[in-house]
Amino acid sequence: MPAHEQTTDVPGAGRPDVAEAIREAIVRGDFAPNQRLVESDLSDMFGVGRSSVRAALFELTTEGLVERVQNRGARVRAVTVDEAIEISELRMVVEGLCAAKAAERVTDTEVAELRALGDAMRAAVAQGHVLEYSELNKALHSRIVEISGQRTAAGVLRRLRAQNVRHQFQLALVPGRPNVSVAEHLAIIDEICARAPDAAERAARRHLRSVIDALKAI
Repeated sequence: MPAHEQTTDVPGAGRPDVAEAIREAIVRGDFAPNQRLVESDLSDMFGVGRSSVRAALFELTTEGLVERVQNRGARVRAVTVDEAIEISELRMVVEGLCAAKAAERVTDTEVAELRALGDAMRAAVAQGHVLEYSELNKALHSRIVEISGQRTAAGVLRRLRAQNVRHQFQLALVPGRPNVSVAEHLAIIDEICARAPDAAERAARRHLRSVIDALKAI
């Protein structure tokens, strides 16, 4: 048995969450759709034993981020446009709820934080910084969920967004799409900061409906 197999799987503090590490790598685009996920490579990459890697890949398979291919091992699952639309429809419901809850709970400090995020998103679009805008977009969605206090929703949305990351990036590259998107996000921010739950939910749903329409046009 390799040395790392013997040492890194011993219970104790400081061992990385391998499933979360792989999940984040997929979200960042470090692993492309259909890319093979080789246990020995992942073991070396994250400094854990192969049994930990196997457990992580099993977890990610149940989430739909990874698939097992007979005689070929695991690979990053490629999500079709139809699946991306279904995921966005589910996000529309859950993120609408989170926006409403955030509007009920938001503090003055968080209002200032959301406004600053909105200003940064507006500037990124104006300067044509698509990658920066994409990162700010993700940060805003995550922050709204955090403010909402909906911890169960946070886990669900993290998995859904991970499955949809490739299509989200494709949309960001569509000419004119960032201008549409930023206006929709600013509307969500406005309603949350106004502490208007119903309006915040409607704004979030409008945004996801727009995402669905854009996906259908790909």
